[in-house]
Amino acid sequence: MNEEKLFYTLALQNVEGVGDVIAKRLLSHFKDAKTVLKASTADLMQVDGVGDRLLKNLRDKNIYQEAEMELNAINKLGIQVSFYTDDDYPSRLKHCDDGPVLLYSTRRFDWKNSKIISIVGTRRHTSQGKEFCQALVAGLAIYNPIIVSGFAFGIDIIAHKAAVDNQLRTVGVLGHGLQDVYPRSHYKYMEIIKELGGFLSEFKTRSSMERENFIRRNRIVAGLSEATVIVESAQKGGSMSTARFANDYNREVFAVPGRVTDKYSQGCNELIKWQRAQLITSAQDVIDMLQWDGKGVNQGSGQRAIFVELSEEEQKIYDYLAFSGKRTMDEIALACQLVVYKVGVLLLSMELKGVIRPMPGKVFELI
Repeated sequence: MNEEKLFYTLALQNVEGVGDVIAKRLLSHFKDAKTVLKASTADLMQVDGVGDRLLKNLRDKNIYQEAEMELNAINKLGIQVSFYTDDDYPSRLKHCDDGPVLLYSTRRFDWKNSKIISIVGTRRHTSQGKEFCQALVAGLAIYNPIIVSGFAFGIDIIAHKAAVDNQLRTVGVLGHGLQDVYPRSHYKYMEIIKELGGFLSEFKTRSSMERENFIRRNRIVAGLSEATVIVESAQKGGSMSTARFANDYNREVFAVPGRVTDKYSQGCNELIKWQRAQLITSAQDVIDMLQWDGKGVNQGSGQRAIFVELSEEEQKIYDYLAFSGKRTMDEIALACQLVVYKVGVLLLSMELKGVIRPMPGKVFELI
């Protein structure tokens, strides 16, 4: 992203009343942020959500001064910036309507790894919660996932440290700008986390720390990931908001059950009770439910081969779904280099053999 494009995008985000959803509408209607800010009133009024008050705010010259200050800070601190249409922007987050227009990070991340897991939980964890979190990360380590969390007290920092202990990449999503550290006591963990991963945020360097920022942070934690694991949570708290975001984004949510009398199991039990999360008791549950065994790391695919005979083209589709998870017919055809009508026939055959199942939205997944 060149400096001029970044400068005008920063200016657009400084406009009062322009959040991520409105900004994306404006940016999709016009060529770029510079064009938005220089557009005529008549052209701007064609965009849904633009009214008289927003028009007035778009003409505020102070937005440019603030953008200049932020651009200088980004360059001084060596912050990496990703625009929501860039190739290095997290692919799963691109599918979230309210995903940030800009993401700030301490380094360029490789988000092409399909195995990205968020692990979150209460700040006041129990010894059992800590042990489960550590065992979970260790059990997933053979699949080399990226472990995402919020760098907060409790389960969050335990997940990050467990990732480091298992030499896994880990990403801390912050509820403030990258120049700050919160909580301050976690400053000692920053360098080791940066060695294997790093930090990202949607908040500019001059953003103040506000309570609602941490709720907004949680949608990024959920949006980045293939699945979110809630280790321990009370009925109210940040972890429950992360679970809600994950549900809204149609992502998998897993929760660790506990005794009904335990305060920090009540949130997890509630999620399971109302079918907003799947119950897990081990890393193997996550592996099985996400069908990671399909890559042939353990005996799952070997057992399938004994009982089901697949053609060469069916095997190609099976291997692709095992690696990529749920996919549409068009995606399967493109990835496997097969014509769509033939993929339809192959998928029907595989469904009859009990290998795959159709999902809503013409999506297919392995059984």
